[in-house]
Amino acid sequence: MNHTCQMINTRVCIDDMLGPLDCTLNPANRWNGWLSPNFALDAVRELSAQTLRLADEDGYDCVETIHVIEARADSQDTVHIIEGGPSRYCEEGEENVAVAVHVPWRAMSRGANALITNATPQARKAARKRKVTGRSARRVVVVHIRWQYLDEGSVTAANIVRPNDEGLYSIGGWEWTWHFASWWCACGSDSYWHETECLCGLTRDSQPKTPLGTAGVKIGQILRIPAPGATSALVDLTDLARVCAVFAGNSEIDTADDTGPFDTETLGWADEVLRMAMDEAATEDLAASGWERIPDEKSTALYRITFPTTPSH
Repeated sequence: MNHTCQMINTRVCIDDMLGPLDCTLNPANRWNGWLSPNFALDAVRELSAQTLRLADEDGYDCVETIHVIEARADSQDTVHIIEGGPSRYCEEGEENVAVAVHVPWRAMSRGANALITNATPQARKAARKRKVTGRSARRVVVVHIRWQYLDEGSVTAANIVRPNDEGLYSIGGWEWTWHFASWWCACGSDSYWHETECLCGLTRDSQPKTPLGTAGVKIGQILRIPAPGATSALVDLTDLARVCAVFAGNSEIDTADDTGPFDTETLGWADEVLRMAMDEAATEDLAASGWERIPDEKSTALYRITFPTTPSH
């Protein structure tokens, strides 16, 4: 079956090892359920740094690494030696596995490609003579090395990753277990990165910045269980913080235990969330919480919490 090529902007990761990284991908283009992302150069640089850290921690014989070589379009040809770390198969005193990347910077504008070879003594000598030259447009060469296969003598274990027509680099597609990165809402729900609106009504970019702001979202969740139409609440912080009124639009909802939709346990649960947030909050958090100060003769600290608007779809 042919899938419509509908590209989206999102973020991907591989568990907690790699990512999250911004990318573009077609969510229908899957390999055993995994994604095939395309990265801009800045994301490739970050991915490179992450793979190198992982290789240093876990060993090069079980990690694939990404390398970004940079110069100018009019730079002299260069040779770059990329060294792998120790392999579990190495004998004591044996050199680390390495490759040489030969880059014909000027000829690349005419269609020439970089070349990967063994790190011979001649290549190492040429790499030591490398000089940074050129003043024209920046150029990069991205290298993907699969050390575990290079160690076995594979001739396809290292390759040059070329950009597509949009200047994006496909790395790990149909090979790595990329999956969507998530973001967590203050309400406790998680969504894929490209799903910018949570079911509670908050968006990814409108998350509360303080414990009190988060408490307001959670209080709304609690009160909407028995009263789905609840839109706001008044909280009194004068002494022991508590919810003192709940509204649906401009109409106050009965909070009496015997006649309204709420019971003592529900209101007590909301009060507990409020008091825990007050214990964690700093003095300036009230101003940043988004709560509205309500003048009142009986209370010195009465605030209205407006709950997120639940999407209609």
